[in-house]
Amino acid sequence: MNRLQLKWLSLLIVSTSVFLAVIDIFIVNVALPSIRQGVQGSESDMQLIIALYLLGYAAFLITGGRLGDHYGRKRVFIVSMLVFTFSSLLCGMAQTAWQLNAARFIQGTSAAFMIPQGISYIHILFPEHKERIKALGIYGSIAGAASVIGQFLGGLLPDVHWMVEGWRLLFLINLPLGLAAAALAGRYLQDTTQHREGRFDVSGVALLTVALFALVYPLIRGRELGWPLWSILSLAGAVAVLLLFGYDQQRKLAAQQNPLINIRLFSYKDFNIGLCAVLFYFMVQDSYFLINAIFMQTGLGYSSSETGILFVFQGVGYVVASLLSIPLVKRYGKRVLQGGVLIMIVSLLMHLVFFRTASMPKAVLLATLFFYGTGCGSVLPSLLTMALKSIPVHFAGAASGTFSTFQQTAVALGIGVTGGIFFSLLGDAPSPAVYMNAYQVATAVNIGFLVLVSIFLYILPEGQQAITEMAIH
Repeated sequence: MNRLQLKWLSLLIVSTSVFLAVIDIFIVNVALPSIRQGVQGSESDMQLIIALYLLGYAAFLITGGRLGDHYGRKRVFIVSMLVFTFSSLLCGMAQTAWQLNAARFIQGTSAAFMIPQGISYIHILFPEHKERIKALGIYGSIAGAASVIGQFLGGLLPDVHWMVEGWRLLFLINLPLGLAAAALAGRYLQDTTQHREGRFDVSGVALLTVALFALVYPLIRGRELGWPLWSILSLAGAVAVLLLFGYDQQRKLAAQQNPLINIRLFSYKDFNIGLCAVLFYFMVQDSYFLINAIFMQTGLGYSSSETGILFVFQGVGYVVASLLSIPLVKRYGKRVLQGGVLIMIVSLLMHLVFFRTASMPKAVLLATLFFYGTGCGSVLPSLLTMALKSIPVHFAGAASGTFSTFQQTAVALGIGVTGGIFFSLLGDAPSPAVYMNAYQVATAVNIGFLVLVSIFLYILPEGQQAITEMAIH
């Protein structure tokens, strides 16, 4: 194998990390009713299946990048890929909701360690700018394809019963790809120089992890238990720990101790406005799939396979719009994102009108979902560049890691807030009318979040050209 072939093979190997990480976000969304039945879980257990994966990812993403610098990216990539594969096996073998959620947290944590290695390898393998842009495009296309494939398989596999319950295949299909990726990485990936200067901010990681759990877990579990005292204390404690985390990071920065997050980033007004837009956008991102997947299957009576096929059209709309939006953003700036948010708002209003009965013509549902996907695809690929456009180049890596941590945390918050509203309105024995009311209220909440996104995008200055080449979800 010549050097050129080896380079592109290495790109495909490291791209398995984003493929597996993204597919395991989307594959569970459609299948939640089947998973709940399989492990005899509660409503909050289903929210945690998504949220714990994202919290593990958010808490350790920045650390994952630094670990690759410290021990070598090849070693960290292989180990984290094997851990991700093993945790997928644990998910597929889980007998209780507790076991499944514990394994999902390990999955998310291992994803946080393998994703940064893949992105770093692209910069190493493709030092020339034009080749790097092409490589990043392939990497991003694989991530986009994973979201569509995940939604399709999430609907299809629960209806397949081959040796094990269908929902278990959602996680077991990771095994052959994960093992193959680790084996190929061991043979073909070049190792990278290790940089062992500086210490890991272990206390910073611990504080951030505790704060995220103390914030999200009671939002999800507290509602189901009637908001006991511990849940209120946990939320108050989360605020206290976040303040302590901020002080800890500031102190370490002043002492030049390499903190987890460089808080100087928050002195840039545009960055703070961009993060506010990110917060409310991503609170809608996965809560949309949560409430629609459950409403379609349990409320309207669609099968898992039918729901998966419907969501594929949303994914296709996303992929098409994302490819078209990137060059448009270069020409028209944030107006493309504002238009995308408007499309999402109009589409959600269409959801409220059309998603009322299973007898609604499929063509109308497919068009509505495709329309919503085009709105997402117009916003998501360039949201990172809008948030970071005023950040100096030497802060680019720290800002990108902070953005990704904030993004995944926001998704988990959306699952807790919008999902919590939806489930609290359902009650114990929901009728079709109750399902409809809960769906409409939760969707209205998401519309409100998108209105806030549009406001923050409006007040965000156009500024200079973004420093980042591409964002990967």
